[in-house]
Amino acid sequence: MVELVQAGYSATHLKTLVAEILDEARKQGATAAEVDVGANKGFSVTVRKGDVESVEYHQDKVIDITVYFGKRSGSSSLSDFRPEAIRLAIQAACNIARFTDEDPCSGLADKSSLAFNYPELELAYPWSITVEQAIEMSKKCEAIALAYDKRITNSDGASISTMEAWNVYGNSEGFIGIFPVTRHEMSCMLIASEGEDMQRDYSYTVACDPQLLTSVDRIAEEAAKRTVSRLNAQCLTTRRVPVIFAAEEARGLLGHFMTAITGSNLYRKTSFLLDHLGKPIFPSHISIDERPHLAKGLGSAPFDDDGVATRPNVFIKDGILQSYSLGVYAARKLEMQTTGNADGAHNLFITTGKKELPALLKTMGTGLLVTELMGQGINLVNGDYSRGAAGYWIENGEIQYPVEEITIAGNLQDMYKNLVEVGADVDVRGNIRTGSILLEEMMVAGD
Repeated sequence: MVELVQAGYSATHLKTLVAEILDEARKQGATAAEVDVGANKGFSVTVRKGDVESVEYHQDKVIDITVYFGKRSGSSSLSDFRPEAIRLAIQAACNIARFTDEDPCSGLADKSSLAFNYPELELAYPWSITVEQAIEMSKKCEAIALAYDKRITNSDGASISTMEAWNVYGNSEGFIGIFPVTRHEMSCMLIASEGEDMQRDYSYTVACDPQLLTSVDRIAEEAAKRTVSRLNAQCLTTRRVPVIFAAEEARGLLGHFMTAITGSNLYRKTSFLLDHLGKPIFPSHISIDERPHLAKGLGSAPFDDDGVATRPNVFIKDGILQSYSLGVYAARKLEMQTTGNADGAHNLFITTGKKELPALLKTMGTGLLVTELMGQGINLVNGDYSRGAAGYWIENGEIQYPVEEITIAGNLQDMYKNLVEVGADVDVRGNIRTGSILLEEMMVAGD
C-alpha cells in the first residue's frame, strides 16, 4: 500500500519526528512532554474584473512543544524542522519549566483517556485542480455573477483555495496520533448599485471533499441575488419584534453558548452559565450534541489537542444543560473529567424542525430576518448581547424590504429560553450545523 503523502510529508516521517522530540525532551531532564505538529500545503487564487489579482502558494509547518518537570511546565514553538533548531527549542522550554511555579492541575492526560485506538476518519480528499483550472473557474464564476443583473456594477473578486494538512499529537505516555484533513473553498463577492445606493454581498462554499462544493453557477447566482436584494435598504424605528437569524448567522448564537460552557471561562468565573449544570437553558424541545467522527465533517477529529479520544457528547437534552466542554486542564481545575474538547466542539448539531426558511417566515408573521451581523458586542460575564445588523423586514410572512444600520439587543439567557423554532435549512459550511433560528422577541434599535 502506498502511504498517503499530505502537505509534502508522510505519516511515518511526522510520527518519527514527534518520537525524536519526545526522546530529546527526556534526555534534557523533562519528566513528561507533549508535542503538536501541524503541516499544511495549498494555494489560493483571486480573480477580479476578469483579471488575475493574486495567486498565493503556501506551505506552513509548526511544532509546539510542552515539557513538564513535575508540576512545572514550559512551552516553545518553532517552524524549523532541523534537528539543531528543535534541540534548542526543547532546551528553551526546559529552561522555562525549571523556573515556573508549580501548578497542581498541569500535566498530561491520564493514560486511560488517550486515543490509542482512534478511528481513521474520512477527512482527506485532495483536489487535483491546477492553478490554471482554478483561475478559469473563478473567472467563470465572476462572469456569470456580473451578467446576472445590470445593477451589479462591480466585483470584489471570485476566489478558490485548496489546502491539505496533517495534524499530529504525541506525548511521553507512548501515544502518537496523526490524521490528515483537506479543505477547499470557493467564493464570490459583488457590488450592486442603484441611484446613489451601493451594496455588497457574497456567497461561498466550503468542504473537505471537492465533490461536495456547490457548483460555480449556483455560487454566482446566489452572490448576485443576495447583493441585488440589499439595494434600497431602509432603517427601522426602534421596536421590540420577533427575530429570525438566518442559518449562517444562527451559528454564532450556538457559538456563544459553547464559549459560555468552555472550561477556561468557567474556572475563571467569566461565564454567565457558571453553575448551570442540570438547569434549563433552552426550551424543552431543544437538544444540542456533537458528533466528532462524522465522515467529511469540517469539525471531525479522532482525538483532541490533549490526545484524548473524542466522543459524542450531549450538551443540552430537552433544554437542560447536561455537560460542560472541557479539556484536561480545565477539567482538573473544576474537579471534573475531560470531555475530549480541548480544541472546542466537533460538529455541533441542534434539534431542527421541518420548516425551510420561507415557512419559518410565515410562522413569524411580522418581524426581522437577520442576514448579517457586525461588531463583537457580547458580554460573556452577564450574557448581554448587542450587535449591528442588516437583513429584511417581514410582514405577513413575506419579505417587504431590506434593512440596515440597526442594532439588535437582548440577553443570551433570555434569547436561548425564548427560542421558538429551528429551521430545516441547515448550513453545513462549518463546525456548527444549524438551520435558521426564530426568537420570540428582541429589541431592535434604529431611528
